[in-house]
Amino acid sequence: MIRTARPADAEAIHTIYAPAIAHTAITFETELPGADVMRQRIITRLQHYPWLVWEDHGEVLAYAYATRFRERAAYDWIAETSIYVHENARRRGIARKLYGVLLDVMRLQGINQAVGVITMPGEVSVALHNALGFEPAGIWRKAGYKLGKWWDVGVWQKELQTPVISPASVVPFPALDAAPLQAVLNAAG
Repeated sequence: MIRTARPADAEAIHTIYAPAIAHTAITFETELPGADVMRQRIITRLQHYPWLVWEDHGEVLAYAYATRFRERAAYDWIAETSIYVHENARRRGIARKLYGVLLDVMRLQGINQAVGVITMPGEVSVALHNALGFEPAGIWRKAGYKLGKWWDVGVWQKELQTPVISPASVVPFPALDAAPLQAVLNAAG
């Protein structure tokens, strides 16, 4: 089941995220944030953007969220996305379904563009983004230093809906109409 994250999910989300910090360059975060920090991140992001989890038999197996791309107001209609799947739940199609629902929710908000930022070579992430219709938008060379080496970062971009002149303001996630939101969440099965 896909649902909105809750502060109580912080420990499970931290458990999913911790190996990526400790053992990979998937994220450039280098210190484990702890469950309390994750709880605050969930609360803060949900004030404007979706943070979704995939739950199976009461266990959170994956999470995906959107966040502000840049601080300037002209960027309001573009958001950066992230997704993490528990290492024991990979290769089941969870990432594709959860990420797809995240993009659908972003459309409901009026967000026009989604941006995925991938540490290269990132074959699994690149394949996921390509499968969801993202297109390569550039490479930031030697953008981050972690685990004793410099890493390039690829940027993938997806147009969620055609931008219009004089767009309506993006709807904060908590202000979305409950019926369309629930329909999107339920459609994933």
